[in-house]
Amino acid sequence: MVFTSFLEMVENKFSLHIVDQIIENSDLPSGGSYTSVGTYGHHEMIQLVVQLSQRTNIPVADLVRTFGEYLFTQLIELHPQFIQENSSVFSFLQKVDSYIHVEVRKLYPGAELPAFEYETPVPGTLIMSYRSSRPFADLAEGLINGCIQYYGENINMVRENLDEGTAARFILTEAEVK
Repeated sequence: MVFTSFLEMVENKFSLHIVDQIIENSDLPSGGSYTSVGTYGHHEMIQLVVQLSQRTNIPVADLVRTFGEYLFTQLIELHPQFIQENSSVFSFLQKVDSYIHVEVRKLYPGAELPAFEYETPVPGTLIMSYRSSRPFADLAEGLINGCIQYYGENINMVRENLDEGTAARFILTEAEVK
């Protein structure tokens, strides 16, 4: 689903011609033929994003974060119950590992998902620590941004990189309303 959503985003934001170009110029074991239920190596996604960056002059990290925001909207359309059961950004995000990823594994048994740890050191602050075998902290940041945008809450996010994209800490703080 991640790959099909990425190509859909590229088509919507750029063009079908760009989609064809990035697939043709990447060395993809799948041949660039993706289904929403298939699983594919993360190196294919990296190649596609690098190819897109070369054609658009947009940095890879920015493209991946933008894709994360787009992917959040796609996930909510496919699984509206995730949003309906949570009334705020913090309540939603704190259920990513314990509920959402459990449900994703039921739908996609072979899915390799990142892990999150949560801290709430003071009221109005949520710290999410992200760890993955794949370097997609930018994608996680985009998904978190997508969640904040969806709920329309005034939340500031600071990202601390812990490793080369495979580990990061996201500090989310509710902004004071004046």
